Amino acid sequence: MKILFISLGCDKNLVDTEEMLGILQENRDISFTDDEEEADVIIINTCCFVNDAKEESINTIIDMAHYRTEGKCRSLIVVGCLAQRYKTEIIKEIPEVDAVIGTASTEAILDIVEKLNKDNEKIELYDSLDKPATADKKRVITTGGHYAFLKIAEGCNKCCSYCVIPSIRGKYRSVPIEQLVKKAGELAESGVKELILVAQETTMYGVDIYNKKMLPDLLNKLCDIRGIYQIRILYCYPEEITEELIQVIKKQDKICKYLDIPIQHASDSILKAMKRRTTNAQLRDIICRLREEIPDIILRTTLISGFPGETEKEHSELIKFVKQMRFDRLGVFVYSPEEGTPAAEMDNQVPEEIKEERRNELMEIQQEIAFELSEDRIGQEMTVMIEGKIVDEDAYIGRTYMDTPGVDGNIFITTEEELVTGDFVKVVVTGAAGYDLIGEIV
Repeated sequence: MKILFISLGCDKNLVDTEEMLGILQENRDISFTDDEEEADVIIINTCCFVNDAKEESINTIIDMAHYRTEGKCRSLIVVGCLAQRYKTEIIKEIPEVDAVIGTASTEAILDIVEKLNKDNEKIELYDSLDKPATADKKRVITTGGHYAFLKIAEGCNKCCSYCVIPSIRGKYRSVPIEQLVKKAGELAESGVKELILVAQETTMYGVDIYNKKMLPDLLNKLCDIRGIYQIRILYCYPEEITEELIQVIKKQDKICKYLDIPIQHASDSILKAMKRRTTNAQLRDIICRLREEIPDIILRTTLISGFPGETEKEHSELIKFVKQMRFDRLGVFVYSPEEGTPAAEMDNQVPEEIKEERRNELMEIQQEIAFELSEDRIGQEMTVMIEGKIVDEDAYIGRTYMDTPGVDGNIFITTEEELVTGDFVKVVVTGAAGYDLIGEIV
């Protein structure tokens, strides 16, 4: 039985996909393919965080439905966030779909594949979203083997007014620290050198099961694992960054001096409408504190343009903030009204063209900042992790501590040396090309 697995959405979704691949591997009669025409079973792990992600998921299902009716495919299975959110609609509107599996039911994937292979009756499975979060499943690492994501918690308690995550992923549930340390050790033994910690919010790790923020403790334990050379932290809510966390990041050499802190906006009125728990002044304070304690820290953030009620005044406040804070990395989402969220029912919805204009203006400002920061790196020596070789050239693609894979930039290195993906090399930056750097081995 050949299975085609398509994973959409975020890196947290990717961990779920890797765990499902690990479960499916238990059946020796199953193999994997990337050819739609060869697949007996097609599984799509979906996303629906914003409208674009929802459209991508729906379009992918429709595209794959063609192989269910016209091709070799015998079973089409939809998993994940879209499946959780639109349970009845998928089966009703896309009859080619044979099974719909919610976000808390992924561990049943092998049973469902085997059951469909026998009788092919429609299956819908949605377990309780309150199930404890775990990291004890086998995984098939799909990132190349030199880095891997470690999901430290599931769900979210923040309930921001624009977000559907609590309704499709449940409340915040931390993975026990011993499971994470064991899993990280297994990943290191398999060749993983960089761990990237993810969750809907990493900074609240442990509060639900240990009654305190345990991210600093977890980081210290992960730093003790042999074979792990660097650890990167994503999705840190700014209001939850403690002094203890700052000091652990500062003192532990293995922890990348890099934080992803999604702030979403900088106008107090918009932050309040979003049900965010920070103010403009508090954001400035934590950013200044991080840079004061860790001068070489790289800060990444995400913003939302065109939130309901955002006028030119609030947009100007955000522009001013971006110019003054000079984030190293920054992305902007156009606000997407999600049904069932308070923000979707708010008055003063911003027209689509204005949302886009504001997003483009913010990105143009950030582009200028990012390009200037790249130019400032020329002449610096940096440690680079090799990501791969450029075909037919004596050149390699790498990442510095400043770059999350698939999100940030790269550094391009020309050398006749034979390098292997996952190698660490010392490089001097010799040039900048927009968001990317150019370098030579020292």
